[in-house]
Amino acid sequence: MDSITQVVLGAAVGEAVLGKKVGSRAMLWGAIAGTIPDLDVFLKFFVSDITATEMHRGFSHSLVFAILVAPVLGWLAHKIHRRREDVSFKNWSWLFFWATVTHPLLDAHTTWGTQFFWPLEYRLAYKNIFVVDPLYTVPFLVFLLIALFHKRTNPRRRFFNNIGLIVSTTYMMLTLVFKWISFEAFQERLHLSNITYLEMDVKPTPLNSVLWNAQVETSNGYRVAYYSLFDTKDIEFSHEFPKNHHLLDPYKDQENVKQLLNISAGWYFIEQEGEKLIFYDMRFGQVSLKELESSFIWRYELTIDTEGQVTIKRSRPDIDGVGELFEDLVERIKGN
Repeated sequence: MDSITQVVLGAAVGEAVLGKKVGSRAMLWGAIAGTIPDLDVFLKFFVSDITATEMHRGFSHSLVFAILVAPVLGWLAHKIHRRREDVSFKNWSWLFFWATVTHPLLDAHTTWGTQFFWPLEYRLAYKNIFVVDPLYTVPFLVFLLIALFHKRTNPRRRFFNNIGLIVSTTYMMLTLVFKWISFEAFQERLHLSNITYLEMDVKPTPLNSVLWNAQVETSNGYRVAYYSLFDTKDIEFSHEFPKNHHLLDPYKDQENVKQLLNISAGWYFIEQEGEKLIFYDMRFGQVSLKELESSFIWRYELTIDTEGQVTIKRSRPDIDGVGELFEDLVERIKGN
């Protein structure tokens, strides 16, 4: 999820593990540990854009990483606070393990997911919460701040910190329920519309857990639809986006194309634009919520040279009127 949320989670976990002994230092170190896995964003300065994208939320978001980094950071904190004889190297390492490992466990609930079981090539992605969700973060932050203004020996400090953890976790569980309700609604509509499909991917739209998006794979293409928990009318599925996967067949053995296919997790379609191929990664949604046939946000331009070698460039679509898009989102959340 976003950096603020991970800082809040890390601080709350640090407080839960060691706050009674070291006070606000536990929150500070927990917040630092909670941001460390996201340092993989700096890979873009050392490798190609597509390689950095493929590696994002990989090793740094794994159980192995948490196990390896915890004793290193624990040793560092133990040295810095060596006068605290009541806090051992083990205590500090335990704080860093939990503050680090909860980061990828939270990210696993987003669309991108995490490679938590690295080096196994399996991405854990429940897709039940958007990467930024104020309803998850704001109450969590409020209780953490209330806890911060109490002395470490005050039982109310631990009480408010625990309340924040409980409220955020409860909301996360509710999003799973909302996803299940939405999935059932999409599935029923597909059945009533006599649409035969191979697979369906359901996830929340930006900044909320009320409006859900379905992407449905058919034998020849993909359809999309939206469902709000406040909807009163039937769900409407888009026309079918043709897969056109055959356009990539001559180039699938090239390493950068393999990376692109891996990034998309199979949810992609191809369009021909002149001499270029446009690769649409569907998982991160469409440019517009109003038009079911609108373009998708994540797209790549594939240029093929005279020798058949593919060059890939990430292309960002022009999204005009962010305020208008937000208004459309709010209106659609209210129901159809």
